[in-house]
Amino acid sequence: MNIDSLLDSGAAALAHRLQQRDISAETLTRACLERIAQREPKLHAWAVLGHDQAIARAKELDRGPTQGLLHGLPLGVKDIYDTYDLPTAYGSPIYKGHQPANDAAAVAVCREAGAVVIGKTITTEFATFEPGPTRNPHNPAFTPGGSSSGSAAAVGAGMVPLALGTQTAGSLIRPAAYCGIVGYKPSFGMLARAGVKSLCESLDTVGGFGRSVDDVALLVSALSGNRALLNPDSTRAPRVALCRTPMWDHAEPEVHEAMAQAERVLKGAGVKIREIELPSSFGVLTDIHAEIMAFEAARALADERIRHEEQLGPVLQKMLAQGQELPYERYQALMTLAAEARAQLASQFKNVEIILAPSAPGVAPLADSGTGDAVFCRLWTLLGAPCIHLPFHQGPHGLPVGLQVIGPVGADLPTLRAAAWVHERLRG
Repeated sequence: MNIDSLLDSGAAALAHRLQQRDISAETLTRACLERIAQREPKLHAWAVLGHDQAIARAKELDRGPTQGLLHGLPLGVKDIYDTYDLPTAYGSPIYKGHQPANDAAAVAVCREAGAVVIGKTITTEFATFEPGPTRNPHNPAFTPGGSSSGSAAAVGAGMVPLALGTQTAGSLIRPAAYCGIVGYKPSFGMLARAGVKSLCESLDTVGGFGRSVDDVALLVSALSGNRALLNPDSTRAPRVALCRTPMWDHAEPEVHEAMAQAERVLKGAGVKIREIELPSSFGVLTDIHAEIMAFEAARALADERIRHEEQLGPVLQKMLAQGQELPYERYQALMTLAAEARAQLASQFKNVEIILAPSAPGVAPLADSGTGDAVFCRLWTLLGAPCIHLPFHQGPHGLPVGLQVIGPVGADLPTLRAAAWVHERLRG
């Protein structure tokens, strides 16, 4: 069996083969561990590996009946999800060696569905800004993005077919863009966050990474219990809007090219493209998001801030200080503005089903400059809309570029269907 061919397959295709017993969970798990051994010395995607537990779990699955939608699929877990059998450090020296007693809800559900947890992937400090050692799978000189750095790099390098991440600002969509994979941030509140280190109660969102829209739909179907999300294929061209957003002046030439390519290809496929401008009031949502994030993070990380401040990174310390200084009345006013914007969002989908917008300013920046800018993600995260990054273009240094699909809040199934249709055309 060709290991490279096997590992280049997507999760949905592998799931079918595992369910048919065409391949064994042990064979796939060992192949993933072999790929990790080859590429990990340069990429540093993993905080900890559970080699023996993974092999034992795979053998157990091979001996028994098919367990669930994720039967035998190796899974990477971002190291802000608690795991009962692997340490969880949340990207911080404060929690070095910390061993939770329980799995996070999402991890437990994935195991119940048959997933094989390979290990914990590197996260930035408390899923914020301080970069870890992870590097981009396309070129180790560049960042994989953050905060779901290790999960995105591991999927991008073919180390695992699926990985869990989270998004509070741009931590699923931006790393997916930089690593050239599909990232899916579901509608806010769709998936349980119990056992995931809290940063911002009104923003934190559970999601994941795969190679295709089918892959991430499979993962979220297992997590949510919504089997309608499986195989989100559509024979009908969706109604699409292009939106450059109020942050367009941050876009690099490669993003301009990706937008032009998408418009050209989709028009050629018979799609009637509309261009939309968001309401002028949306222009402040990126800044509103940053203030809300700081206010809530200062409270979610109160113990770390009070008792372990010297072990926090300087950027995080600054954000927490800003959050402490923000008056509650200001926070309340910002939350009202956010709620009003969410109510307005529905009108943007009056004549279209999805919006195509930038995922990141450009290709991944150099690793020593940080994890990149979430400027194109913050407003959609604040609005709670489902977002799916689609890779299809190449920028400078051979690094990947793509766009994100945004749908109405709660409309995850039609958004996935439209994204799958669009991605098939954009990839050619």
